[in-house]
Order: sequence, then structure tokens, then C-alpha cells
Amino acid sequence: MNFADVVLYLQDNYSQKKIMKAAIIGYGKMGREIERILIERGHSAELIIDMDNAGDLNAENLKNIDVAIEFTTPATAYGNIIRCLECGTAVVSGTTGWTDRLEEVKSLCGQRGGAMFYASNYSLGVNLMFRLNRRLAELMNPLPQYDVRIEEVHHIQKKDAPSGTAITLADEIIERLDRKSGWSLGEAGESDKIAITSVREGMVPGIHTVSYESEVDLLELKHTIKNRRTLALGAVIAAEFLCGKQGFFTMDDLLG
Repeated sequence: MNFADVVLYLQDNYSQKKIMKAAIIGYGKMGREIERILIERGHSAELIIDMDNAGDLNAENLKNIDVAIEFTTPATAYGNIIRCLECGTAVVSGTTGWTDRLEEVKSLCGQRGGAMFYASNYSLGVNLMFRLNRRLAELMNPLPQYDVRIEEVHHIQKKDAPSGTAITLADEIIERLDRKSGWSLGEAGESDKIAITSVREGMVPGIHTVSYESEVDLLELKHTIKNRRTLALGAVIAAEFLCGKQGFFTMDDLLG
């Protein structure tokens, strides 16, 4: 199947595999959208955790949960994920800004025979953009007249900057563009750094733009999320994929 066929198959078929009892960790706008989609796809939200009942994320309450879906803050994500893994509960996380400790989580997941799914962005369109971004960087590698920069725009409530999606885009470019060795927030300053601009305004769910510019032209790769439903749907599909598995997984595993 090609990429489009895979997307349609996932949207239509993963929910038919197993009815899940889910926990939602983080009950803001994203958590509420996840709850709606879980119910639409025949699952149930058996446990809802938010700031006012964080102590309820414990072994007793998780013992009958098939998978926890975690969208919280950079300060709380690591602890939430560790608690789920220690309790033997599979966990899907979309929180960004904490992944300097991701290797610790992978290690615990392996030690406990647990299951975790992580993505910096669950939009299927963004994950298609990741693939295009990798290929474009390869094509641009022998063309030093083009400099590259990234801009991301999000709502004012987003805690981390740059976004996890922007960092993923930058890291994938750095792996393929010999003239870049890192990234910096704001103006790059050094020619071997990719400048990432972070804008926080209104209620924007997410806009990501990769720009290659020379003295004579500009090439842009851009993705705009229209609403949170695409992110929530991707997270629920990831939970359906993860249910019953062991190991650490990403969107590349889900999309084949």
C-alpha cells in the first residue's frame, strides 16, 4: 500500500481490532477531543487524570487500563510516563519539551517489558511532511546557495519553544545537510546552524514551515493544522496500534 492507502486503512480499521479501556492524562482541549474520538471509535475513557487529581494516577486505578494517552506539560510528562510503565500500563505520549530524558524511558520500557508510543506530532499530514522534509534535505545537500530556516506558530498556551515538531524537522535536516550541524532558537548567528523562529499567538493549533532561500528564489514546505482533531485522532490510532504490544514505537512503526 502507498502512504495514502495506509492512512485510510488506519483510520477505518484499527478500531475494529480491540475495544480499549483508556486513561486520559491531561484533560485540556486535547484531552477532551481524545475522549470524544475514543467514544466514537467504540472505546471507553475509564480514567481521567488532570492537575486536581494527579494522585489518582496509581497502580490501583491503572490495573484494568489497556492504554494511557498522555498530553500534559514538559514538567509533568516524564513522571506520568514512568508511573504508567512501572504499573504495567502501555502509554502513548504526545507531550514535547521533555525528550532529553527519552532514552531513560526507553530503557525502563525495555526492563519492564512495557509498551510506549511517542511522537512529537500525531497529525498524519505532519508525518507525511517529515518524509518530504527528509527527501528535500537530501536534494538540497549539493546546493550550498540555499540556506534553510524553520518557523513554527502555535497557540499562546503552548509551554515549550521551539515545538517538538520543529526540532524533529531540524534534526532530520541536520542528518542530511552536510553544511548544518545544529539549530538555534531565533537568528542562527553561525552559518552551520538552522534558525528556528517560534511564534505564539491566538489559538493556532500549529503551522510549520521549512524554507530554503537563495539570492534568486524561495522554496517552502509548509503544513497547517486546522484543528486539534487530526492530532487527537492520530493519538487514538496510535493507542489502538500499541494495545497488546511490547516495546517502544513511533509513527514510523505505525505508518510502515
